[in-house]
Amino acid sequence: MIQYLLPIIAVVVGALSVIIFKPQKKKNLKLLLAFSGAFLLGITIFEMLPNLFIDKENSKSVGLFIILGILLQICLEFFSQGAEHGHVHLHKNSKQFPWLLFISLSIHSLLEGTPLKGHDNILLGIVVHKIPVVIILTTFFLQSALSKKSIVLFLSLFALMTPLGTYLISNYPLLTAYNDQITAVAVGIFLHISTTILFESSEGHKFNLVKLLIISFGLLASYFI
Repeated sequence: MIQYLLPIIAVVVGALSVIIFKPQKKKNLKLLLAFSGAFLLGITIFEMLPNLFIDKENSKSVGLFIILGILLQICLEFFSQGAEHGHVHLHKNSKQFPWLLFISLSIHSLLEGTPLKGHDNILLGIVVHKIPVVIILTTFFLQSALSKKSIVLFLSLFALMTPLGTYLISNYPLLTAYNDQITAVAVGIFLHISTTILFESSEGHKFNLVKLLIISFGLLASYFI
């Protein structure tokens, strides 16, 4: 049950933190995003990759699906414009529901949910990743021309997508039969997102000791958890 509830709670926590605390400093959000990216990368490398390749006769096919996951995420970001790693570039004066953003984030979140059953560390990685992304999304939506009804609808449906992915992979034999392949696609998505966050966290490729420490802490936390 916890794998269904925690992703929803992460979205609620991210949205409420914007409403209650009204964060204004982008620097602090970028540091939080850098930690989440490092933590997600560590969970992917330390937890998911070893489980994915262990006792596999044809490990090359697993690698192929990881590559497909990376390519899929690149395609999704064409429509979301990078919202998965903290970028929102929609027109602030638009009152139309952002369907392309919603669909791309929904596909991303559905696949996020597929490897969660029985893997608490991966679940924690998803939660840590979701919170700063939701904070950035909510902050943007509140500053846009979208109605409150549209914002609540977007965030509510978005919150349900990851649990839906977990439910589908757990209850439909057709999907369960391809669990390794689907998980490999999710790994590709996580690798692309987490590394993109880390590359983008260094503006102009300048050395920043604080960001380096935050990233190191995220990687260490993912290793020892």
